Amino acid sequence: MTDSLDARVGARLDARLERNVDPPVVLALSGGGDSMALLHIAAGWARAAGRRLLAITVDHGLNPDAAAWSRRCAEAARAVGADWVERRWEGDKPATGLPAAARHARHALIAEAARDAGAKVVLIAHTANDIAESDWMRARGTMLGGLREWSPSPAWPEGRGLMLLRPMVNERREDLRGWLRSAGEGWIEDPGNEGFGRGKARRALLPLPEGEGLSVLERSDWERERVRGLALAGSHRNPSPFRLKAHRSALRASSALPLGEGFIWAGEALAMNLLCAAGHDRLPRSERLAALADRLAGGDPFTATLAGARIEASPDRMIIGREAGELKRRPPGPLALDTDTPAVWDGRYEITACAAGWSVVPALGRLNRLSKADRALADTVPPWGRGALPVLIRDGSDAPVLAWREAEVRALAPRRLSLALGETTQECDLHGTIHGETPPPDLF
Repeated sequence: MTDSLDARVGARLDARLERNVDPPVVLALSGGGDSMALLHIAAGWARAAGRRLLAITVDHGLNPDAAAWSRRCAEAARAVGADWVERRWEGDKPATGLPAAARHARHALIAEAARDAGAKVVLIAHTANDIAESDWMRARGTMLGGLREWSPSPAWPEGRGLMLLRPMVNERREDLRGWLRSAGEGWIEDPGNEGFGRGKARRALLPLPEGEGLSVLERSDWERERVRGLALAGSHRNPSPFRLKAHRSALRASSALPLGEGFIWAGEALAMNLLCAAGHDRLPRSERLAALADRLAGGDPFTATLAGARIEASPDRMIIGREAGELKRRPPGPLALDTDTPAVWDGRYEITACAAGWSVVPALGRLNRLSKADRALADTVPPWGRGALPVLIRDGSDAPVLAWREAEVRALAPRRLSLALGETTQECDLHGTIHGETPPPDLF
């Protein structure tokens, strides 16, 4: 392997990304040392690969110097030939939980800008230090997700279909700054990084000798992953867990399943199935998730609900779907559709109306008013799940039709689950239709 920083990071970019295609690669640019180093390296890679690079800077509205920082980001991006846009976190800020809210807003704003540009991949400048800090914070109860080199955008539904690529997770923060100094490049030092939990983690880890204390348990072995059409050396694929015919003996909370990059613990995979079925991003409490995983591993048939999802389990099969009762307890208002403009309903379906005047509502309480043909289609769904189907009503009328009848409908759960379980390893995997996203062409 090459020794220089830019060659190492460039190789990771090349292993994941396509060359000579039109959609841009997006880069999250804060102006800090990590993202500035990635900007320069990614710009060099993009020029050689025939790709456009779009840098996105988010102004959180929390620092009086933010406007000046954005100007520096714009100048730096344009100086290396990248496009640049800014997004702002508008509105009131929460009195508590500000770091988590800012992180959520940042990911959502970046995801929306990336989707507007037609991008599939967002580059994030996380380093080995960030992994260590996240491990330190999680060990003390912070609800942070793990940082992997290749993972879905955490923003939902804004980040649907988007992957995050962190090509510097094996690099140390100080090495990046040394590389910038040698290149005569500067960066912004944000004093906000020293506050809250992240700052505590940095201060706790800083005094340790170089190479010690960073709890990076396993370095990314990207050369052995399936890239450019090559099979992962020595790997085997289990059936995706928690699908309809998953083996329940594999669902113990302590078991690990080899799925794509590294290992995804059974509990994490179960949580993602629940979130995909329910259409939101609010993780269930860990003790309830562990209890469900243990119950599944027991082998007895049962029905349960958790995190807005319903689980129907038998000894050799389970079905996870939307809990329609949630729509009765918290009925959503009608979602008006604009012609030819995709809208996300209940976090589970992207619906594009072909004509004006339609709104989306749940089928709950309306099933008996569907046409005979629509009822026959709804009957292919388990009875407990039919009320969670989307139906359309027009201009205040309560004569519903199944959404697929009068609109283009894309189910979001299949792709979301596939990306979350590591079933893709590179950008070219993100094209095309995943089984289950759309019905067969002769169904409607």
